[in-house]
This record gives sequence, structure tokens and C-alpha cells, in this order.
Amino acid sequence: MAYKRNPMRSERIGSLARYVIVSTLNPAITASTQWFERTLDDSANKRISIPEAFLATDAILNLYINVVDGLVVYDKVIRKQFMEEIPFMATENIMMDAVKRGGDRQELHELIRRYSMEAGRNVKAEGKKNNLPELIASDKSFGLTLDEINAIMQPENFVGRAPQQTEDFISEYIAPVLEKYKDLLGVTVEINV
Repeated sequence: MAYKRNPMRSERIGSLARYVIVSTLNPAITASTQWFERTLDDSANKRISIPEAFLATDAILNLYINVVDGLVVYDKVIRKQFMEEIPFMATENIMMDAVKRGGDRQELHELIRRYSMEAGRNVKAEGKKNNLPELIASDKSFGLTLDEINAIMQPENFVGRAPQQTEDFISEYIAPVLEKYKDLLGVTVEINV
């Protein structure tokens, strides 16, 4: 597919990763037949499986370095896709906000279910924009304006502690590793096959 940037290398990473994952079964299968009785039937197995797993993992890491070198993240495309789906994800938040304003939870749940099905049909069958917020705002049962619904659907309302947890993880675990191996940063690899 011409529009993909790194399909073959990324697919090779997936393929090699499956190979390494399956290699972990090798010692288990050997152990199941020899019952740890110090037989020699695992020596040939070890001479092949252990080095091959390390070589495959090294190849995965080289491919990964090559793929992410110059990685570009298109945050506007990500946000656009997210905002097209968030009305469905935000339905519980919208419903609970409407309940706080005096709405009947059971009635609102059924209305949201119907409006979600209608909006889903519009998106999937007709290729239209997700109009779930407009459908809900037009129903007086919810007592919410479109602006209020849009405020509920802001992405930051759905991430919880993730930003702080990410910053903590980076400062506590990633930064020390990057500092320790700073002489290896910027390594590039050339993939020939």
C-alpha cells in the first residue's frame, strides 16, 4: 500500500516478535519430556533456541530503531479521529450530567441508546458526520446545550491521572536509563533486507 510509510519493516517486527514469543515454549516442551532428569536431549535445543532468540530480538530492536528514526506524529489527525468517536465514549458522562440536573436516569439511558444507534447509522451507513451531540442537545429531556455537551466531550475530561502518571514514569524510570546510556542515543541502523 503506497500510502503506508514503513509497512514491510513494521510487519517484519511483528513476525520476529511472534517467533521470539513462540520460542519461549521450547524449554517448556523440553521440560515436559525430560522431567528435569539431567538428560542431554535438551543440549541441541539450547544451542539453537537461545542464540536464535537473542538474534531475533536484536533484529527487532534494529528494525525498531530504523522505523522510529524520524518518526512523525500527526496530532491533528489523531485529534480529528478522536473527536469523531468521543460522542459515543462520552454518553455516560453526558447522561450523568443530565441526571444531576434532574433527569430520569432510565429514561435518559434509553434516549441515549436510541440516539447512539441513529448517529452510528449516520456515520456507518451514510458516511455522515457523527451528530450524536446535536441529537442529544435537541432533546429537552437532557437539559443540556450543545456547548455544554461539547465541554463534557473535551479529551482532558477522559484521561484521569494519565498525564501525571506518564510524567512520573518518565522521570523515575526512563530518564535514569536515558542518562545511563546517553552515549548510545542517536544510534542509527541500516536495514539491507
